[in-house]
Amino acid sequence: MQQPTHLSEILSRHSHAFAPVLAADLNADNVCTLDFTAANTLLQQTDLQDTAAFNAAVQQMLQAQSAAVGVGGYLEDRFIYRRSQHFDVASESRNLHLGVDVWLEAGTAVFTPLDAVVHSFADNDNFGDYGPTIILQHELEGVPFYTLYGHLTRTSLQELQTGQPFSKGDKIAEVGPYPENGHWPPHLHFQVMASMEGKQGDYPGVATTSERAKYQILCPNPNLILQCRHLA
Repeated sequence: MQQPTHLSEILSRHSHAFAPVLAADLNADNVCTLDFTAANTLLQQTDLQDTAAFNAAVQQMLQAQSAAVGVGGYLEDRFIYRRSQHFDVASESRNLHLGVDVWLEAGTAVFTPLDAVVHSFADNDNFGDYGPTIILQHELEGVPFYTLYGHLTRTSLQELQTGQPFSKGDKIAEVGPYPENGHWPPHLHFQVMASMEGKQGDYPGVATTSERAKYQILCPNPNLILQCRHLA
């Protein structure tokens, strides 16, 4: 199997090749970074198990920066997963975010950045989980890799088939509203994986802090594809 340590280098070499992942300009002036660490006092004071209250807090965070779109999260140490038992493990809670989140309006179109085939898809319908999820398989320089799109609309999965081809720039889905998106304020979780490790329709989007080194290799920075200047 191809060693996943090379994927970041491959993505960097093909920075010119990627189409936008969302129907939103992530380099616009109305885009800001959002903080979901324990340092965010607004979120500390919000009942995160109440998705409407959580959503109102996200909107407040955007308004405070005169922004319409929020981005961030790669390898961010987040406390917000305490809202859901889904992220608890026996010895250590998962809190290290492995993708980039783009917080924006439900219904926003999602596109594939490269030619792809559908690897798998599922409705991961747990409180705080991905909700409707699509995983695409791509190839660059003969190396296969995968992109994950979480928190979609349920209609995005209708008539989808494993192995279905998409061309670069094709619409594949839409950002979902809550509660169908896994009970989250509307956003796209975008993640890159060097290997699916045998998984179908799901892949960890949050890891324990002790797993950081492993997943930093398996899940390189999604901004290598998104190329959002606010995340540089």
